[in-house]
Amino acid sequence: MSRTAGTTIDGGRPAASGRGASPLERVTVNLTGRASKALEATVGLTGDSKTDSINRALTVYAYIEQVLQQGGSITVQETPDGTPQKLVIF
Repeated sequence: MSRTAGTTIDGGRPAASGRGASPLERVTVNLTGRASKALEATVGLTGDSKTDSINRALTVYAYIEQVLQQGGSITVQETPDGTPQKLVIF
């Protein structure tokens, strides 16, 4: 797959360009039922587009993998008074 400038997103809308913008890469993915539901939930929670949600998810996943591969860990606290627990990727 190649990266090309001028690629369109979201039904033909021109991709944003400008400072810090990089050429876009168009990919096709097949989502499992679970992933599709997670994407819909994310869009509903954030109001972001599917494209933006997938981009953000991949960025977060890459960061988490980098931390874990360097021997680090990430904790989450599900409620304000909850106990922090180590994040587990499944």
